[in-house]
Amino acid sequence: MFQINLEDANAEVRKVLPGKGCYSLLEYDHDVSNDPYSAMTSYFAAKMNIRKRQVVADLNNSSVILQSGAMQMMLGDVNIATDVKGAGDFMKKFIGSKVTGETAVKPKYQGTGKVILEPTYKYILFEDLADWNGSIVIEDGMFLACDSTVDMKVVARNNLGSAVLGGEGFFNTSLQGSGVTVLESPVPREELIEITLDNDVVKIDGNQAIAWSGSLDFTVEKSTKSLIGSAASGEGLVNVFRGTGKVLVAPVRFNGVIATPEGGNTGSTSGGANTVGNAVGSVIGGFLGN
Repeated sequence: MFQINLEDANAEVRKVLPGKGCYSLLEYDHDVSNDPYSAMTSYFAAKMNIRKRQVVADLNNSSVILQSGAMQMMLGDVNIATDVKGAGDFMKKFIGSKVTGETAVKPKYQGTGKVILEPTYKYILFEDLADWNGSIVIEDGMFLACDSTVDMKVVARNNLGSAVLGGEGFFNTSLQGSGVTVLESPVPREELIEITLDNDVVKIDGNQAIAWSGSLDFTVEKSTKSLIGSAASGEGLVNVFRGTGKVLVAPVRFNGVIATPEGGNTGSTSGGANTVGNAVGSVIGGFLGN
């Protein structure tokens, strides 16, 4: 038997937020472990929702799989195993780790008790695969934890164009089966746009999609019917998701082209296009000059 004061009402600096399945979220309201030199940064970080967060898994004769090195504490009768089923499975996971950047072997924590993960400043998403028709494809580096009933696989892009031009890489991590998976998101959930498709299509300029249903067909296409039209529209190529499923989009993830509130600009789209155009023109001019 153990006792822990995670949900102590007197602990003003932290609170436990509900998650899904066996997972909950320990969030620190503000960082009190400061010195005079970091106090101001910590204060304004908390005001901007930049906080330390820790995922807590409550096991009841069950098991979860974590990202390698993610565990901070184990309480109770909890043991560690691996998710490797044999030599062939290890080779498959090893090859997959090389193309996705994920660790080859992920530890499995099983038993009865609590597993507390390392703190992170990223935002936590709890996704039930039942809401994704049993399969979700995620960006590299987002995986944090999942139920042991979830199978992690590597999926390749359908065509070379989507891999080279889509900004999502040749391979992605796919989580399949049943259960809950925990993801580290670059933006908070309330900032994400969730698009549900029913035999329809969504076209996105750039790699703003951070997760999508495995049932969707992902391609890269011209924004118009012709290359000249695409160039004239200023959009060029777009990421296209077709079929039935969901897409999570981070619309303001890359906001370097948005004007600052003071009226300045960190690099407008037209300015960026002009810069690229001038660079291309210089190269062509150099070739013609020679």
